[in-house]
Amino acid sequence: MKWSIIQLQKFRDKGLILDELVDMSVLKDRDPQIRNVAPVHVTGRTDISSEKVTFHLQVKGQMILPCSRTLVDVEYPFDFQMTETFLLKPSLFNEYGDEDEIHKVQGDVIDLAPILEEAILLEVPMQVLSEDADQHVIPSGKGWEYHSEEQLPKEEKKVDPRLVIPKFCMAALIRESLSNAVGKFTRISDFQLSKDDCL
Repeated sequence: MKWSIIQLQKFRDKGLILDELVDMSVLKDRDPQIRNVAPVHVTGRTDISSEKVTFHLQVKGQMILPCSRTLVDVEYPFDFQMTETFLLKPSLFNEYGDEDEIHKVQGDVIDLAPILEEAILLEVPMQVLSEDADQHVIPSGKGWEYHSEEQLPKEEKKVDPRLVIPKFCMAALIRESLSNAVGKFTRISDFQLSKDDCL
């Protein structure tokens, strides 16, 4: 995935068609979560002019990642498109600003491998689960137990018992307070509720 500018300029009229298998095993060193990476299939075309070289790529491959729950190997496929432009004239860089897909050419060589590595690393998910993750789960250990959401007991909302008023007393309390709203009682302490009112 490396070409000199002189090589690429030979394809200016017809463009360069890409169809390569690329070894990306270096990704195992960059991300310890990646246990293995199969050769990555890169296809696409390259548009070449005197000012810039643009790669339009389709990237397909598969990596081995650990299951987030059981740590068993999980095959994780990836398939994405990317477009990367290399400016052959540094003066053009100001026209494009800080776009991620725009790169300056270092020396006389365009090396697509580091950009491809970064793009594949962005495909690594935060977590991945194997299809039979629930079957391989260790149900308990010293001081802990595993429960799925379905297995968790339904927790009832706990209410402070000091704030609980029996329902039948509440109805009587409301009835009594409405009937006395005219002003029979002047203070809350004057209001008494008998046991009979709560039955």
